[in-house]
Amino acid sequence: MTRKTADCRKYPSEMNCTLTLTGEEDEVVRAASEHAASVHGHENTPELREEIRGLLEDADEKVST
Repeated sequence: MTRKTADCRKYPSEMNCTLTLTGEEDEVVRAASEHAASVHGHENTPELREEIRGLLEDADEKVST
């Protein structure tokens, strides 16, 4: 399964947010939508979650063991 990343730095905001989330797609969508609501004032709706899902990028798969 490909891990996904959501990176607030790619989207301008008044806060200059630097949060980056990486994980399985559903985890990142859930965390990013909660972050968007609690920090950026968006309403956590199904539409927001689908928009976030469409903005996710594949994560760098380098994992150290």
